[in-house]
Amino acid sequence: MKKAIYCIFFLCLLVNGHLFAQSVKRIFKEADGYFESAEYETALDLYLQGLKLDPENAQANFKAGMCYLQSIHEDRAIPYLLKAYKKMPDVSPDIQFYLAEAYQYNHQFAEAKQAYEQYKSTYTGKDAAVATRLSRRIFECENGIKYIKQPVKAQIDNIGPIVNTKFAEYAPVISADESVLVFTSRREGSTGNFVSLDDNQYYEDIYIANKVNGTWTAPKNIQEINTEKHDACIALSADGKQLFIYKDSKGGDIYVSNFDAGENIWSKPQSLGDNVNTKYQEPSVSMTADGNTIYFSSNRPGGTGGLDIYMSRKDEKGKWGEAVNISGPVNTPYDEDAPFIHPDGQTLYFSSRGHAGMGNYDIYRSTLDAGGKWSEPENLGYPINTSGDDTYFVLSADNQHGYYASAKEGGVGEKDIYIISMPKREALATTTKTTIQPAKPALKTLQVGPTAKADIKSAITILKGTVIDAFSKAPLEADIVLVNNENAETVSEQRSDTSGFYKTTMPSGKNYGFSVQKEGYLFHSENYDIPASEGYQEITLNVELKKVSVGSRIILRNIFFDFDKATLKKESTAELEKLLEIMNEVPTLKIEISGHTDNKGSADYNKKLSERRAKSVVDYLLAKGISPDRLRYAGYGMDRPLVSNDEEEGRQLNRRTEFEIIGN
Repeated sequence: MKKAIYCIFFLCLLVNGHLFAQSVKRIFKEADGYFESAEYETALDLYLQGLKLDPENAQANFKAGMCYLQSIHEDRAIPYLLKAYKKMPDVSPDIQFYLAEAYQYNHQFAEAKQAYEQYKSTYTGKDAAVATRLSRRIFECENGIKYIKQPVKAQIDNIGPIVNTKFAEYAPVISADESVLVFTSRREGSTGNFVSLDDNQYYEDIYIANKVNGTWTAPKNIQEINTEKHDACIALSADGKQLFIYKDSKGGDIYVSNFDAGENIWSKPQSLGDNVNTKYQEPSVSMTADGNTIYFSSNRPGGTGGLDIYMSRKDEKGKWGEAVNISGPVNTPYDEDAPFIHPDGQTLYFSSRGHAGMGNYDIYRSTLDAGGKWSEPENLGYPINTSGDDTYFVLSADNQHGYYASAKEGGVGEKDIYIISMPKREALATTTKTTIQPAKPALKTLQVGPTAKADIKSAITILKGTVIDAFSKAPLEADIVLVNNENAETVSEQRSDTSGFYKTTMPSGKNYGFSVQKEGYLFHSENYDIPASEGYQEITLNVELKKVSVGSRIILRNIFFDFDKATLKKESTAELEKLLEIMNEVPTLKIEISGHTDNKGSADYNKKLSERRAKSVVDYLLAKGISPDRLRYAGYGMDRPLVSNDEEEGRQLNRRTEFEIIGN
């Protein structure tokens, strides 16, 4: 009887063992099917499930490690590949290469270099591209060792759960003053709420958040732009009014949408045109603060290799002109992508698989000099750069904060947006010019052309404020016009929104005429003469517009005369034309133009000078056909100061030309 019980027990063990083995075998077989069809996420779940039952299986460990190498958690591949190698050294002829990759992703650069070198020493193939690839990887590991030893002083923080979710958020773009953040997300609740069959994630949608009292508001879906398919943002103009979008049309093209402040909506995206978009891929773009130049990436033929960065300038008709490859030293035979031209107009940030990187895409910086040549790119260093893909980096106008997306341990979701407290420029990583490159195709060299004198400052001024009615204090939707006084060309035109708010940017090195105009009101003007050496600054200017009525008076701040003369300078043209425009719009209007001086010089001389200057303005209007019975001029000299003449700043304000309505 006892013998029979033992036999039954032994038989049960055999049956259970057989069933267990069959169960594990079935799991691994199913996992292998997903692995072969490149469905690595599903395959990994099954391999991990099977390895709990059979943790010593070399093939399963190897394939689990390979699945991790195809995920955003490449660093987790190491223990699985190591176990596979120890259990079965010939588990794959390329096991040393894959182990090296896993070490590199995990920033174990010394171990990665050793594994690459070991693989290179045993490689018997004749493919020169493999040898070049291995030399490049060893070079990246050497760079990584240096960068890790000398990290830059940058603090990287998750932007937080108001913006980030458990889903993927990436490609953040900001206005120059960081008041607007636009980004791409694959969160639940996207337009249509559909899931892509390619990766089982929600389709991309574009979201916008605003910074209020230092805190980001809850992001809103930009419904007028988003579709039921993929919609991804790639750039935002410095003033936050133009949004650039990537669409999968043709090979992948760039579109732009304009914000209508009056209607508070974004326009239907429009293609940037055939000079920019081709049948090849154009995945990213950035525009200068003045809106006249773009830098974009493309893999069109004739480049240095892979994706290159190109430049295009806006022509007289407002169309983007012929694309020019900016060539060396920025572009390499590898990929260059994600350009970001700083609001200073001369510092280009971009991502590259070439140069002195530590693996995949690293972020670099290059500066354009007065001769139109780019400086040798500088690696932003560790921890800003890592061994993974570091792309779509943008920087605030004051150089204080950078933004990018990354899949970091401890994040809110799959991929999160991070803010970087940037180090000083001189504190960046020291890089070597040595690089490992594949064969380089011939490239016609094209000059970018001269620009303003290079300067390490953020050469931009942000002007913002609100426009209201001077009497009722109600907000006004008004036209905001910025003119280059040197050539009377309009730099930008926009409209204040329904709350009266406006924001515009002024790159340094120009004399600007700023005006606020609305039908039924006198225009308001200001002058900003910003030297090329001026750094980043923000100016708040709240404007009260006065209605066209008798007694209303404004200062014509963009009327200029040579010292001690009454001859109008050419920089006065734009302002004079505005004055002419209002005289033509209201044909019954009668005005007085008055001249005013400071207290330097005799009272008699100043009165005569101010009168001659006022007469010069009237003469301009007379020459343009305005009837003399509608015009009067007067010189008040130093009799009507606005402020004290004790300081130069006050004396400058007192030297002015005024316009007053005396009849209508």
